[in-house]
Amino acid sequence: QVRLVESGGGLVQAGGSLSLSCAASGFTLDYYAIGWFRQAPGKEREKISCISGSSGRTYYADSVAGRFTISRDNAKNTVYLQMNGLRPEDTAVYYCAADSLSCEDIEYEYDYWGQGTQVTVSS
Repeated sequence: QVRLVESGGGLVQAGGSLSLSCAASGFTLDYYAIGWFRQAPGKEREKISCISGSSGRTYYADSVAGRFTISRDNAKNTVYLQMNGLRPEDTAVYYCAADSLSCEDIEYEYDYWGQGTQVTVSS
C-alpha cells in the first residue's frame, strides 16, 4: 500500500522551531520530487517548498525562504522540513506530496499525498 505519512507537527511559540517528517511506504522516494504544502484556515493550500528527485534541487516560497529547509534521506525513505523562526502566520495543516516527474506547481500533478500534520504557532 502506497502511503505518505507526515509527523512532527505541534504547538510552538513564535520564534521557535519544528521539524516535520514525510515518510513513504509502498514505494521508493529516491526519484520522486517531494513537495511540502500548507493550508491555513480559510485559505487555499499553497506550495511552500519542494525538493527534486534527481538533482536534489530545492524550491522555497518567498514566505518561508531563509527560515525553512527541505532535505531528504533516501536511505530512510523520508523527506524533512526544518522550520525555524516560526511565526503565527505559519499556522496551518502541512502536507507532503510526491510527484514522479518534478516539482510541479499544480497540485493535481502530484501522485501521492499525506494526511497532513497540524502546526500551530502562538504569538
